[in-house]
Amino acid sequence: MSRQPTVKRTLVFFLVPDFTMLPFAAAVETLRIANRMLGYTAYNWRLCSADGERVCSSAGIAVEVNSSVADERKNLGGESRPNMVLVCSGIDIEQYGNKTVNAWLRETYNRGIAVGSLCTGAHVLAQAGLLNGKRCAIHWENLPGFSEAFPQAEVYADLYEVDGNIYTCAGGTASLDMMLNLIGQDFGENLVNRICEQQLTDRVRNPHDRQRLPLRARLGVQNTKVLSIIELMENNLSEPLSLVEIADDADLSRRQIERLFRQEMGRSPARYYLEIRLDRARHLLVQSSMPVVEVAVACGFVSASHFSKCYREVYNRSPQQERAERKLTIASSRTSVAA
Repeated sequence: MSRQPTVKRTLVFFLVPDFTMLPFAAAVETLRIANRMLGYTAYNWRLCSADGERVCSSAGIAVEVNSSVADERKNLGGESRPNMVLVCSGIDIEQYGNKTVNAWLRETYNRGIAVGSLCTGAHVLAQAGLLNGKRCAIHWENLPGFSEAFPQAEVYADLYEVDGNIYTCAGGTASLDMMLNLIGQDFGENLVNRICEQQLTDRVRNPHDRQRLPLRARLGVQNTKVLSIIELMENNLSEPLSLVEIADDADLSRRQIERLFRQEMGRSPARYYLEIRLDRARHLLVQSSMPVVEVAVACGFVSASHFSKCYREVYNRSPQQERAERKLTIASSRTSVAA
């Protein structure tokens, strides 16, 4: 008598309010297609929320769930024990905090069950203390605030990271790549290729592929010297380099750099450097609770007053106003969803 196919993995997707639909759907659909290609249910999954009630995504789509955190804590010792728990979140994750969820995630991990995240879910894992000394990935937009809030985590702007029993994914279509990695471990490259054909995906990306477009495509700049200088600037935001240091590194004169930036970027190198530092500051203001003075220091400003002056000149509002407006926007959006 032939053996019956068995379930390979049971996954729990924990949905945080305002989770992003794209990475969640990409992960679930990849598992569904795997089951279809195999001809049996190798992958089971269920959806969970903190209280067992439906969860609204950032797109305003409400999703029904199968269980609560209380249910899942009971499942840890029974037949419904999962092989993996994935936290799915999205915008404004910095505002989320739930001690019961943190305790459940720690208990799950301590029982040898893989724990992971999609999109910004690494923030929840870090709150639970699971990313200390661990490699992890998070969406590039959230990386500055995350690295400041959780310095003990080794965060990278990769598509996804696997460190032991911790799986983290930057979100978007990167969740597809992480799921294909899991399926490849279970069933090999042939199944992965068949799934890619069904999804009209031309390749499985390397986990360390960059999240963002290359500078050349992102900025529309072709000059290699300018691109290398911009990359140097982006890598030195907390302790800005002087134009002399930049010139030495680029093997150009200060005058040559000034001329190149006027031609390619339409402004001086000093102005461009200031703008990218302020852009990082803006991310920190809206994604973290760091005091304004700490945000200023993290972005290379010598004082809070100088930082505020520069910020107002570029964004026409103070850092304090930026943060207050962001909080008001969040409160307004949650009120409209509840209504």
